[in-house]
Amino acid sequence: MRSFARLGQVVEDTALTFGPRAVPLSVLDLAPVPDGGTAAQALRDTIDLARHAERLGYRRFWVAEHHNMPGIASSAPPVLIGHIADATTTMRVGSGGVMLPNHVSLVVAEQFGMLEALHPGRIDLGIGRAPGTDQVTAAALRRSPESLSADDFPDQLMDLLGFFTGRWPENHPFARITAVLCRGNLPAMWLLGSSGYSAQVAGALGLPFAFAHHFMPQNTLPALDLYRESFRPSAALEQPYSMIAAGVICAGTDEHAKFLAGASALSFLKLRTGRPGKVPTPDEAAAYPYSDLEKAFIEDRQSTQHIGAPDTVSEGLTHLVKQAGVDELMITTQTHDPADRLRSFELLAAAARAQSPS
Repeated sequence: MRSFARLGQVVEDTALTFGPRAVPLSVLDLAPVPDGGTAAQALRDTIDLARHAERLGYRRFWVAEHHNMPGIASSAPPVLIGHIADATTTMRVGSGGVMLPNHVSLVVAEQFGMLEALHPGRIDLGIGRAPGTDQVTAAALRRSPESLSADDFPDQLMDLLGFFTGRWPENHPFARITAVLCRGNLPAMWLLGSSGYSAQVAGALGLPFAFAHHFMPQNTLPALDLYRESFRPSAALEQPYSMIAAGVICAGTDEHAKFLAGASALSFLKLRTGRPGKVPTPDEAAAYPYSDLEKAFIEDRQSTQHIGAPDTVSEGLTHLVKQAGVDELMITTQTHDPADRLRSFELLAAAARAQSPS
């Protein structure tokens, strides 16, 4: 049985696993807001999905920070994480991620220290370096226009760690601050990335690394190589531990899965062309008058996703895990109807259990 060491603790892996390497399966959710629905209902649907994911055996459930996107309701991960952790009992819950440049490190430390204190041993703090939004919204979040061009992520990250550990450089002004609930309540920290920068930082600090394969697949293998080459053992990890997020839509047949996938494809196309909105229906996506360029854009995006019946999805994910050599696989699924999203996770869980060694 594989184990994951963190700060001297060993958490035995009894979760749902996938493929010959028996990698744990986890969930990344964005609380998608469907056309005709509300953000409030999207949040309730995400919490309901988390309950089901725990029952199905998924190891962890992460939510991501995005802003100024009408189709995504997960703009405040710490608040949503608290509700999800309250609604579940054993599954790890966390951020995939909190975009550190949007916040001061002390606030993030106190939020996640409190979450860990309330739900000991169950909280993951995944940290990202990107803004998770457009430049205008980033300016509103950071208040200072100068901060948009300054890359002080390394200093922010060191401050964050300092509030949890109490270890500061000599004469550091923050050493006099007591971050209430942080000392003794360090959540499992991850660095997230879509390029090589965070991979190298995660390796140098000896932290687990999660890569956004679902939207930057061309960088996956180079980033993982950099992480492993840069890795230095730490109190958190003795050896590298990597995870990738993969886009999946699983349905009863390949044809129905492709039909359902049209909704998220059109939503992403509109986002990338400056027309963000709620997640459209599959029927709207099927009837949309795509240009040749738009069709090519969607085909390219879907070529690295895993869309189909359980056998089709299992085959694709098996190849991905073997190619990337990762320790864990995180699944993200976006459909218009939350029932289709839940069904996709159910079908994948059944397929994973069917191929698990007895």
